[in-house]
Amino acid sequence: MDLSTTYLGLKLKNPLVLSASPLSEQIENIKKAEDAGAAAVVLQSLFEEQLKLESDELDFHLSHGTESFAEALSYFPQASEFRLGPEDYLEHIAKAKAAVQVPIIASLNGSSVGGWTDYAKKMQEAGADAIELNIYYIPTGLDVTSAEVEQTYNDILKAVKSVVTIPVAVKLSAFFSSMANMARRLDQAGANGLVLFNRFYQPDINLETLEVEHNVLLSTAQARRLPLRWIAILYGHVKADLAATSGIHNAKDVLKMLMAGASVTMLCSVLIKQGIEQIGVIEREMRAWMGEHEYESVKQMQGSLSQKNCPDPSAFERAQYMRAISTYRPA
Repeated sequence: MDLSTTYLGLKLKNPLVLSASPLSEQIENIKKAEDAGAAAVVLQSLFEEQLKLESDELDFHLSHGTESFAEALSYFPQASEFRLGPEDYLEHIAKAKAAVQVPIIASLNGSSVGGWTDYAKKMQEAGADAIELNIYYIPTGLDVTSAEVEQTYNDILKAVKSVVTIPVAVKLSAFFSSMANMARRLDQAGANGLVLFNRFYQPDINLETLEVEHNVLLSTAQARRLPLRWIAILYGHVKADLAATSGIHNAKDVLKMLMAGASVTMLCSVLIKQGIEQIGVIEREMRAWMGEHEYESVKQMQGSLSQKNCPDPSAFERAQYMRAISTYRPA
């Protein structure tokens, strides 16, 4: 049975990829992921803010005058709070490459156009096989237009592509007025892959302390529906490979994403909850299901239930929404 797939021009033994997360922070975990069956590893992100904090001038401007508002000093984390600084990150790439045989994908996280994108070249020189460009941009200005937001994404991608020769995937959100058009624009701008979707941090309010809390919630199965839908819609309409992330917890989730059109699936929350060894469990369950249903390869099923190939293309559009609502009956 052939589980191999191609992602960002990389030939992978299966579609199971360790997603960017604290799990890839330790070389030992990266080795465990390879042993468990992961076909590639995306390292945890290096942030635009970390690169900017290296500048003494920026550090001065961030802190100068903030003594009058003590809380302002806590808006950005101190450089010491980041587990891996910029130079440590490059060393981490090199160590990971030396420790395992699977591709290592570096992750660069930012939200604006600037010199920080030049760091992608250093990631390539350190040995990264590809770069996942995680654009985490929350436009809060009332005067910022949707066109400006979209152009920012394109400009960041082009800046990174201009300094590297290795493949670049863009991890983006679904919060665009025209998701399909945005995907095509990034595709035309040179994205080798699209990772769907970024899960934005959502703050909460503590009613006891009357403070805004920051915490990360792991994904649930419900989160799978959004990337599945858009991968199915985009499959066959963009040249970029499609990677599925969020809500992928078991073999059935992986199989559904492949049928929608994904080249790979990114695993994170399930591995944090159940251990890195769960990658092997998912692979075995995939093989069992494929054997039972007479599938010989991942390629055979990829995109078979995309909107392009689905017997009922309207299943991904408004018509089926109306049908679902009208036929739903509470238990």
